[in-house]
Amino acid sequence: MSRTVMITGTSSGIGRASALALAARGFTVFAGIREAADGEALRRASRGEIVPVYVDVTDGESIAAAAVRVERATGAAGLAGLVNNAGIGAPWPMELVPLDEFRRHLEVNLTGQLAVTQAFLPLVKRARGRIINVGSEGGRITLPFLGPITSAKHGLVSVTDALRMELRPWGVYVSIVEPGATQSTAPAKLVENGRRAVAELFSPQGRADYGAMVEHVIGRIAASNQRTGSPPEVIAGAVVKAMTARRPRTRYPVGGHAKLLTRLRRVLPDRAMDALFARMLGLSIERRVHPRSEYVR
Repeated sequence: MSRTVMITGTSSGIGRASALALAARGFTVFAGIREAADGEALRRASRGEIVPVYVDVTDGESIAAAAVRVERATGAAGLAGLVNNAGIGAPWPMELVPLDEFRRHLEVNLTGQLAVTQAFLPLVKRARGRIINVGSEGGRITLPFLGPITSAKHGLVSVTDALRMELRPWGVYVSIVEPGATQSTAPAKLVENGRRAVAELFSPQGRADYGAMVEHVIGRIAASNQRTGSPPEVIAGAVVKAMTARRPRTRYPVGGHAKLLTRLRRVLPDRAMDALFARMLGLSIERRVHPRSEYVR
């Protein structure tokens, strides 16, 4: 029986914690990285159970090369599991987001996940293994100015559902892990990306219309994640459960307030959710008739 797993996006945060957690459970982990130093740090931390492998989820050649390398290592045993974790995120108002930037979010966070899955699926089917997509609570809720990120996360939920049904004849389980607020480097990157976009990429009119709101919202989200978020190891625990449970669940909302918000999404009407998020983020959602300061409480 195969005890080998492939994980993308392991340089930090949830991916790194998941690689270490699965290695500690006796799996050989091929860890997708883009910087050699990150791979070497993982190898040292795991005492050799983690094998770094370069993979860029937007580059078909690098994906194919990684799949060939893993196939040579696993042979007839195949791959016990594939964990799709790679992702990026930058805040933008939907009115202003450059279409190339929107496409990049979809390419990394959605199309890239499917490209990796297609490349490694023959190995997973060979082992009757598992596919675990690391999504987000943003796959079922949407916050203002995070539309480019959550659009892809919503799509990943649909891809996961389709794969789960389509791969049932091969005995391949497919799950999605949906992290809530997480204590990692991601919130700081969100703030950095947002402030850079406002300062350097927004038009003067866009900056006047949205600049204060974007900076306010991403600051609130980052502060909330650090205050109430869960360590990446908590999310990694759900990845381990999805990989090792005799009959894994289809969805694992975990960490922060993921369970609460996804439940509220099912029962509250849209405008009630809008009002809830506005209150959480300190925003006014009333029709704008005054200067931009009126948007931020």
